[in-house]
Amino acid sequence: MTEIRWLEAFVAVAEELHFGRAALRLHTSQSPLSQTIRKLESDLGTRLFERNTRSVALTPAGHALLPRAYRVLQEMRLAREAAQTEVAGIRGKIRIGFSGAVNHLTLPPLTRAVRRLYPDIELDLTSRVRTADGLASVANGTLDLAFVGFPESPVPSVTARLVAREEIGAVLPLDHPLARETSIPLQSLAGDDFISPPMDGSSAMTEVLLASCMAAGFRPRVVQELSDPYMVLTFVAAGVGVTLMSSGIAGIIPSGATYVALEDPQHYMNHAIAWSTENDSAVLAAVLAVVEEIFPNPLG
Repeated sequence: MTEIRWLEAFVAVAEELHFGRAALRLHTSQSPLSQTIRKLESDLGTRLFERNTRSVALTPAGHALLPRAYRVLQEMRLAREAAQTEVAGIRGKIRIGFSGAVNHLTLPPLTRAVRRLYPDIELDLTSRVRTADGLASVANGTLDLAFVGFPESPVPSVTARLVAREEIGAVLPLDHPLARETSIPLQSLAGDDFISPPMDGSSAMTEVLLASCMAAGFRPRVVQELSDPYMVLTFVAAGVGVTLMSSGIAGIIPSGATYVALEDPQHYMNHAIAWSTENDSAVLAAVLAVVEEIFPNPLG
């Protein structure tokens, strides 16, 4: 089991790229963690990290080891689950990633149902997981499930299942000239400043925002990018700009902002749950059965 602990230490440092943060994550101190990494490097006969006083980076050997380390650790977890299941039914941990506010109507029904049906399953929830990160994490085994925007293109070894489909609307400051309208044409916001999730391709909501505005004949002038969806809403409430968001957030908008429907043509946010087809965890299988039960296909 010593080698397994070495791999756990390697993965923590590889993900954090910082020995101090990795040590906190592993509930140890930095000196023993550094010694563990040196032992692993000595055993493998190669350096896994380039490190100096300011930065830590993976070497080519480290990059090559990382996906294999993920796989070994996942196999150990599955073996532990299988042994526990034999004597105590479905038990173990499931790691679920989600974005934040945009999942407030989809995450709670799943977690409540799992707690009710499988009280021995431990829920490990990770927030601020954008679509690209969620798909990559289920593919490499660091997450078992991720709430994501439904991917337009297939991702190797990843399956996505649609769980909700919501109309896209505008979120405006209360003092915006159009804030009291029941619906507006999207074109009417062409001159506004926009608050957006990150525009680096990692967020499905950003892709919908851009596509909707482009279809309306303009490119939005984005003045602020924020990774937390609720902070996007908060900045709108503060009067910094406007945004587009799926209709499910209408009930949780902070004071100072309001949700206004858009006139046709309507655009939609497709919410999905993603998992790896290579993950044969009994816990995952049980939770996916719950998904099928509580999320009817929104397209009928």
